[in-house]
Amino acid sequence: MSVLPLVFTSGWASGINAYAVVLLLGLFGVSGVSDDVPGALQRPEVLIIAGVLFLCEAAADKVPYVDSIWDSVHTVIRPAAGAWVGALLAGHSGSYSEVAAALIGGSTALASHSVKAGTRMAVNASPEPFSNIALSIGEDLGVGALVSFAIFHPQAAAIIAAVLLAAGLAALFFLVSRIRRFLRRRAQRREERRLASRVP
Repeated sequence: MSVLPLVFTSGWASGINAYAVVLLLGLFGVSGVSDDVPGALQRPEVLIIAGVLFLCEAAADKVPYVDSIWDSVHTVIRPAAGAWVGALLAGHSGSYSEVAAALIGGSTALASHSVKAGTRMAVNASPEPFSNIALSIGEDLGVGALVSFAIFHPQAAAIIAAVLLAAGLAALFFLVSRIRRFLRRRAQRREERRLASRVP
């Protein structure tokens, strides 16, 4: 499938910021930069909703702990968006290629979402808030750059997305102990609050 590299790249990007992917692809289609963007992504209501949600995510992503709550809510949304975009890019309603594209887009989005959510939990374990802001800006710029690059050079973009995904999964493996500490601390705080609320 010639569309497979773009499906893979958009799936990776959807796992990090699905709204940016929908917004960017839609804008590329509306502006006539690319003929490969499906009409469903170019609809005004889709672009408006994606734009508003992108701004919400941009704000939530930069606040410690709020970003982790946002990520947990998007555990279903990002892979579903990756699958939806992948199926639209395949463009043949009900065909095997559409199903395959949806599976590739959704599973790639789930993998990159796991990397993002895990990395955010590890970053939240640090006391300062600036790493959240830097990481969020880096993610937004990375998604924008790679999706834009994929429109013109889909194979090269897919290779970059695969390398980033593999590196992210490797980093997540090493961050697991830090994430466990974060979860233990959070559970301990909840328990302390529960006990404090019982004290008259």
